[in-house]
Amino acid sequence: MRVLTCMTVLALCAGLATTAGAQVQAAPSSASAPEVKLPPSPTGQAAVQVGGTWTKTDQGQRYQGGKWIVVDYSRPLLRGRKNIFGSGAEYGKVVSDGSPVWRAGANATTTLTTQVPLSVGGKTLQPGIYNVFVDLKEGNWTLVVSNQDRQPKYDPKDKVKLYGSYNYDPKFDVVRAPMQLDTLDQAIEQFTIAMCNVTDTSLSMLMVWENTAAAVTFTIGQ
Repeated sequence: MRVLTCMTVLALCAGLATTAGAQVQAAPSSASAPEVKLPPSPTGQAAVQVGGTWTKTDQGQRYQGGKWIVVDYSRPLLRGRKNIFGSGAEYGKVVSDGSPVWRAGANATTTLTTQVPLSVGGKTLQPGIYNVFVDLKEGNWTLVVSNQDRQPKYDPKDKVKLYGSYNYDPKFDVVRAPMQLDTLDQAIEQFTIAMCNVTDTSLSMLMVWENTAAAVTFTIGQ
């Protein structure tokens, strides 16, 4: 698993964004700012299609027969915060908001939807929809995949089903797998999940926020 390859891409994107921003001219002072309607932690999606083939058609090359692997999550921002994961005995407590695991994002539970079998941590995930968490320890992140039922909308009276990582119960864990950690030399403002190093037989899922990058490799089944 080559975390540095993905990290380099993200760092390059950050550099290009800075350069592009420098070329934008300021709007006239009389111009009104455009309206932007976003929640505090906008929704995000990391998706990849595997197992298909490129076929020549009347409309050009088309990718056909592929199966989807999709992560749906929310993307919190730093907004001036530093050392977001903390350190020592307090490591991970702020982002986990009192839960034993982090929801790998914000708001509703992060989910992994796969149309193909995925193997990780010595276990195989059959096609389906799963919950994604991270057990945060300083210098030691563990990916947690579970099949606990989720709430469609947050209900504080529901003490059984998941919302985010609230009501998390480890008895529903399907797999726990160690993640490879590395440090970025640039701070990523918005939490990001990305798919990297995708081949016919494997892919890496990368999580980055601030100066921390964590990745785990899945083997793709048929």
